Amino acid sequence: MLMHGGKLVAKTLKSAGVECLFTLCGGHVMPIYDGCQDEGIRIIDVRHEQASTHAADAWSRVNPGRIGVAVVTAGPGVTDAVTGVANAWRANSPMLVIGGQGPFGNRGKGSLQEMDHVALMKPITKWADACYETARIPEYIELAIRHAVSGIPGPVFLEIPMDILMNVPDGQIPIPAISTSPPRLSPDRASAKQALEILSTAKKPMMMVGTSVKWSNAQGSLNEFLEKTNLPAYVNGMGRGMIPRDSKHLFNSTRRKAMEECDVLVLA
Repeated sequence: MLMHGGKLVAKTLKSAGVECLFTLCGGHVMPIYDGCQDEGIRIIDVRHEQASTHAADAWSRVNPGRIGVAVVTAGPGVTDAVTGVANAWRANSPMLVIGGQGPFGNRGKGSLQEMDHVALMKPITKWADACYETARIPEYIELAIRHAVSGIPGPVFLEIPMDILMNVPDGQIPIPAISTSPPRLSPDRASAKQALEILSTAKKPMMMVGTSVKWSNAQGSLNEFLEKTNLPAYVNGMGRGMIPRDSKHLFNSTRRKAMEECDVLVLA
């Protein structure tokens, strides 16, 4: 079945495991809502675009391995979303923001709410770009999500003009299978062996657990490591809650003194 661009957006988001998106309804992005209805993606309508990006940020934080999505209309819709995007940028929170735009065919002619969204978003995102071909929408969404969840996570922005969302491309457009889980990284054996040797000779080692454990969804591996090494651990940022409160390895009020006296500090 042939699908317009908005349905391609929704179908690709569904492939990435997206269950809901946060938005303030706007004319430039209406075809996306049409697609979401077909795919069973819940549309959560807010009163201000800033709330949509804060909510998408929060969704990512409480659902590690998933990505929050906000959809905003052109012009003031995108500018109103900036605060939430900037907050996600500083917090390294993976989030996809899709912004509307006037028809690509009228680009540079002063169409309603036309402005350079990509230039606005680039300083506060890991990646910001625009898709100008309907058939390439799934490709661009996959690329955006890959940027959001890889390495140090963060928000990304994709602009899709209104006519690109309304157009129906020729033929069947393949929908990629998209993973929103961060890639698993493993150290080389020599480095791991060297690290263990350093730990084994340490007199006062300690571990500082931070936000990266949360985004890596590595809570189980962390606690297994603590059991095997018997390290005292302290938490910071979104590392809070990664170690059970009753764990013998978790310490709180002595962090400053421990950091002053430790001879090996493990950062996680």
